[in-house]
Amino acid sequence: MKSVLVIGLGRFGQHLALKMQELGNDVMIVDKDAELVELMANQFTGCSIGDCSKEPVVASLGVENYDLCFVTTGDDFQSSLVTTALLKRYGAKRVISKTTQDIQEMLLKQIGASEVVYPEREIAERVAVRYNSDNIFDFIPLTEDVAIYEINVPRAWIGNTIVGVDVRKKHSVNIIAIKKGEKLIGAPGPGYVFCEGDHIMVMGASSDVFKLAGKA
Repeated sequence: MKSVLVIGLGRFGQHLALKMQELGNDVMIVDKDAELVELMANQFTGCSIGDCSKEPVVASLGVENYDLCFVTTGDDFQSSLVTTALLKRYGAKRVISKTTQDIQEMLLKQIGASEVVYPEREIAERVAVRYNSDNIFDFIPLTEDVAIYEINVPRAWIGNTIVGVDVRKKHSVNIIAIKKGEKLIGAPGPGYVFCEGDHIMVMGASSDVFKLAGKA
């Protein structure tokens, strides 16, 4: 369990705060919109009304006590920039700031953001990859070139085992799980026999996975 501070209750901030709470963390929410805070207050460990681009507000929050501080006021970049800087000044351990532009990401990192999230870009990339191929269902980027993909099992593999297909040597990817409907088989053994309808979770370079997906 972590202690989490979420500053900014736009749509992204609300979803983030609710999910962090659902995952069992202690979540404190802050926004300058009193009505919005009051509406959501009973769902969280704590709440506060205030503009975190103002130093006295940040100073009053005890930000050094939180494991994670999220700044989700990305639509107001000046506020996001000042808030991020103030959090670092008052001892925040880890500051994750939301942004909407590449130049903003660079500036936020320069003034102390531990990480910067770019939800619109990340969602756009996932949607583009998902609909670029009928056989790719989801992906999680790991680096610029490597990701985990969920793809259909190639037809030629059905009835064969993982070791028989020799996946790593022939296709340069690693199978990390098999999805059978709602059931997920993690780290399947070399003797696993592929079945019709299987989705395979593979990790590898995007170019290699796209080639493999084209055979599904």
